[in-house]
Amino acid sequence: MHSPRTFRPAYSGGVNTGTSRPGDLLVRAGAIVFLVGALGTFVTFIPFFVGADPLPTAAYLVSMLMGVGFGLALAGLFRSAAASRREARQAAP
Repeated sequence: MHSPRTFRPAYSGGVNTGTSRPGDLLVRAGAIVFLVGALGTFVTFIPFFVGADPLPTAAYLVSMLMGVGFGLALAGLFRSAAASRREARQAAP
């Protein structure tokens, strides 16, 4: 009889899920807003392909959330980088 396979992750290091660093929340919120905007963009193109009437203006405004989400995520990355730089400066002798 064969023994059951055990799962071995390709990365042997652990992933820290317990602590949140500065900017993490902005990156997560930005990703969610970006995905909502991407879905809105996809939905606004459907009427053009099926020959239906265009959607109302509100649907196109939802598409603009892609840029807002990208900006939020970028701001979170900059905040995280600044905090890391600040920590490294404080730890240096």
